[in-house]
Amino acid sequence: MVQTATAPLTGKALLQKIKTSNLSKRELARECGYYTVTKDGETRTNLAEFYDAVLEAKGVTLEPKSTKDGRGREATYRVSVHQNGQIVIGSAYTELMGLKPGDEFEIKLGYKHIHLIQLDSNKNGAEVDEE
Repeated sequence: MVQTATAPLTGKALLQKIKTSNLSKRELARECGYYTVTKDGETRTNLAEFYDAVLEAKGVTLEPKSTKDGRGREATYRVSVHQNGQIVIGSAYTELMGLKPGDEFEIKLGYKHIHLIQLDSNKNGAEVDEE
């Protein structure tokens, strides 16, 4: 059984906490209530929920809305492997995460999944505290 430890901050309270904090992303997410405690007593940070709440607090809607004229693509959080073997992550996702050209990632392969870990360019390749 997994349970949430505290009620997470949302909206203006969340943005104010982020603005006044100098903690790492993982510590900040925990401090804002975005973590769970497993039945074994292990604390797990819910970074995805934290990032979703930050985006929502800033007014960014994650649910794709249909375009009025029916043209263009919408973010669906699904990709497929292209004929040349590449997987492309669209600009809608990189904009939501605030990524810039030249940002680097380490790729870690798991069983049926891929983790992209953003590297902090200010620390000469040291990992950023993200999942």
